[in-house]
Amino acid sequence: MKSVQDYLPKADHLRDLCPVRAALDVLAGRWKPSILWELQRKSCRYSDLQTALPGISAQTLTLQLRQLEADDIVLRTVYPEVPARVEYSLSEHGKSLSALLDELERWGVRHMARQGKEPCDCYVRSQDCE
Repeated sequence: MKSVQDYLPKADHLRDLCPVRAALDVLAGRWKPSILWELQRKSCRYSDLQTALPGISAQTLTLQLRQLEADDIVLRTVYPEVPARVEYSLSEHGKSLSALLDELERWGVRHMARQGKEPCDCYVRSQDCE
């Protein structure tokens, strides 16, 4: 099994010099913002995240969770039970993204309105996670 360090991004001179690029690299990925959005409220089990994010493959969810864990954004907690129970939550560092995610949502609503689109009612924070 790969270690968390294996999921760190490769060397990138631009990311090392530019704080905006460094931040965007953490959030880059089709599903990462949605994963973070779900974890903003409370810890979730893997299956809860799969249910809350229809269309994401198990492989992609695992990869993006591991990348977020490698960046110290997400914590993975394994409970010593049979069967094993694993929960994901935001680290303290990850919680610092909450205001940014809220602002991105507000900006997205305004941007969609400019395009004559309306956000669907289905994009509401999941209530299923515990």
